[in-house]
Order: sequence, then structure tokens, then C-alpha cells
Amino acid sequence: MKRLTISILFCALSISMFAQSSTKTDKIKKMLELTGSANLGVQVAKQMINTFKQSYSSVGDAFWDDFEKEIKAEDLMDLIIPIYDKHYTEEDIDQLIAFYNSPIGKKMTENLPIIMQESMAAGQTWGSKIAEKAIERLRQKGY
Repeated sequence: MKRLTISILFCALSISMFAQSSTKTDKIKKMLELTGSANLGVQVAKQMINTFKQSYSSVGDAFWDDFEKEIKAEDLMDLIIPIYDKHYTEEDIDQLIAFYNSPIGKKMTENLPIIMQESMAAGQTWGSKIAEKAIERLRQKGY
């Protein structure tokens, strides 16, 4: 009887933990959809394909079209979800969902792609200046 009781409790606990984990996973998916994170990743992948098209100009468009069809936001989400799960509690995710549903959260999501693009350009400019400065100092030291 003790074993049966322990087994039932263990099963109930396992089901409860799975349900909680599944709920948290669903909430993380919702948050990622609200932020457009996975879709943004797919856009970056498509930009990479355009770069490949230029580098491999002899490859026909049919190859790239077929390859592009294999790129799915869900695949990226499957990789990202465990990261959010590790760093955020379910309560944190609830608060993030509330934020991204708010007017400022929606504005942030709308503006984030262009902000990222402009930030990357600024970072490249900054990096170039650092490289130029390092090269100049190396020249001054006779290297």
C-alpha cells in the first residue's frame, strides 16, 4: 500500500511539473511571438542567403529558393526557449508578456529591427575607429 501511495504521489508530482513546464514553455513561445524574435532571426538568415547568392552567383535561384524554404522560425524558437527557461522564472515571463502587450512594449518591438540595424552600423564605425587607432599606434611604435 505504501508503494502504491508513493507511486501515485510521484506520478502526480511528475504530471504537475510537466504541466508547469509546458505552461512556461507556451508562455515563452508567446513572448517570442510578441517580440518577433524568431522572425527576426529568419530575416537575418534570409539576408545571409542573399550574401551567399552574390558570392555563388553561378548557383541558380531554384537552389536558393529550396534552401530558403527549410528556414523555419520554429527551429530557432526550439533553440531559444531553453535559454529563456534557464534565465527567467514563469513569473518573469508573465511580466515580460505584459510589457510586450503594453503600448511601450509594442513600440519597442516595432522599432527594435531598425534600432538593431542602426546600432550594428554604429558598432562597425566604432570598431573601424578602434582598428585605425591601434594600427596607427603600432606604426608609431615601429611595428
